[in-house]
Amino acid sequence: MSEPIYDMAAIGNALVDVIAHATDNFVAQQEKQHGMKRGAMSLIDASRAVELYGDMGTAIESSGGSAGNTMAGFASFGGKGAFIGKVADDQLGDVFRHDMKALGVHYGTNPLAFGTPTGRCLILVTPDGQRTMNTFLGASIELGPDDVDADIVASAKITYLEGYLYDDAKAKAAFRLAAEIAHNAGHKVALTLSDPFCVQRHRKDFQYLVESHVDILFANEAEIISLYETKKFDEACRGAAGKCEVAVLTRSEKGAIVLSGGKSIEVRAEPVKKIVDTTGAGDQYAAGFLFGYTRGMSLQECGRIGALAAAEVISHMGPRPEIKYADLLKKAAA
Repeated sequence: MSEPIYDMAAIGNALVDVIAHATDNFVAQQEKQHGMKRGAMSLIDASRAVELYGDMGTAIESSGGSAGNTMAGFASFGGKGAFIGKVADDQLGDVFRHDMKALGVHYGTNPLAFGTPTGRCLILVTPDGQRTMNTFLGASIELGPDDVDADIVASAKITYLEGYLYDDAKAKAAFRLAAEIAHNAGHKVALTLSDPFCVQRHRKDFQYLVESHVDILFANEAEIISLYETKKFDEACRGAAGKCEVAVLTRSEKGAIVLSGGKSIEVRAEPVKKIVDTTGAGDQYAAGFLFGYTRGMSLQECGRIGALAAAEVISHMGPRPEIKYADLLKKAAA
């Protein structure tokens, strides 16, 4: 086993998030006219991104992407991380690079020199805090095996893969290469399934990936039910049991179940006074869990740290922490 330099390396879509409040009627209208999927993520093209941006209300813009959000939370806990993801050589790409480096995260992926612009995710948040995402992948879809920095992956305790990125053949090849490099170095591979519609598109591939290349799986209730084509969560848990070393299955206010070594560990959700925006809840749960995991904590404690991070992020707009998670952890331990 090579000596790790990084606690975690994440591979995912490099996107800028555009987040705005929206009424239920607006989302329903967009769903009817454009096939938007309430509470889920839909892929859109450049022209639709421009159109929807014009129809949205006042928005918050910040660097995002699922794995990028997880890395931001992980760094906020004090974890040392690296990120691999593709932006264009444009203004939004500069913003993304700056934000990653400002977090203390190593980011050295070469930008796309010409053609497709940096990707963005247009997020509508309804009064109940539910987020509906519309993603123009842009330059991020160009990430391939050549972008996988073997030295970084081989020197990370965990390599974290974002399921959203899995739509392109180049990305699939990049995932397989990264997993091979990580395991050859004696380190772990984690995967988040990202979205139930993403699972529908790649169910067989994801099942193979989980059983053959993944040590730690993250999925919410809808995603794991979709992966194993069951109707009930308990049935999906039985399907997931033993498929990889650890399966972390989140259920919003019902908490989470962690499956490992034939055991099922229940983790309670942390209380939240008011749910403002659920964007990034799963991303930050993974950040907390993996931070604990890289520190050798029990799976129960890893789950609790994940729950703390998820509770913080859903209490405000935006998918990244508004407070330093390291301070949150100290407060919780007091």
